Amino acid sequence: MCRLLLVKSKEKIEISAHLKKFAQIAKNSREYQGHGWGCAYLKNGEWEIYKNVNPIWEDDLVKFPPTVNLLAHARSAFQNEGINVENNMPFLIDKYVFIFNGELHGVKIKEKGRIGAEKVFNYIKRFDKGDMFEAIKKAVEIIKRRTTFIRAMNFIIADERNVYLHSLFNDEPEYFTMHIKKSASELLICSEKFPHENNWHPLKNKTIEVFQ
Repeated sequence: MCRLLLVKSKEKIEISAHLKKFAQIAKNSREYQGHGWGCAYLKNGEWEIYKNVNPIWEDDLVKFPPTVNLLAHARSAFQNEGINVENNMPFLIDKYVFIFNGELHGVKIKEKGRIGAEKVFNYIKRFDKGDMFEAIKKAVEIIKRRTTFIRAMNFIIADERNVYLHSLFNDEPEYFTMHIKKSASELLICSEKFPHENNWHPLKNKTIEVFQ
């Protein structure tokens, strides 16, 4: 399954510094994370999306400008299928970007999308009437009722101001537990804590939270 990263800062950060650590996590993951990667970052108040079908650790990570918001996703394609750049995350709809890590079996919802993650995002957006937090809660409850088994359903949605986090897993907590690091100026959320860093904390299972 995939690896996720969110960085939100009050001051502009160098993207490459965080992406290099994230690339190390992806490269050393016990599951292959080389089916492409992507990132989204704010530039002049708008989301810029970058995607590459090659592994993140093979890409040039110093080409991105400083930003205050960064989301990154390293992909492990389900059953090694659908490996093309269009299926890489982040996905963008309106002002929201979305990254996902998980595996759902026997999902009985009708929604458009090339892969399962995109269907989940589109389904959540269906409930968005101006409050994304409420939309996530409503959509997730229906998905849970209409899914035979959720191995994991971790995702992050962000706009230019807010970060919405959902973490749920019923298998392999050591692998699917999300981690967080907060300071007065910076918020980091990642599938794993950065190597050789302190002050990272595991997030509880069944977490739904918004950060501003």
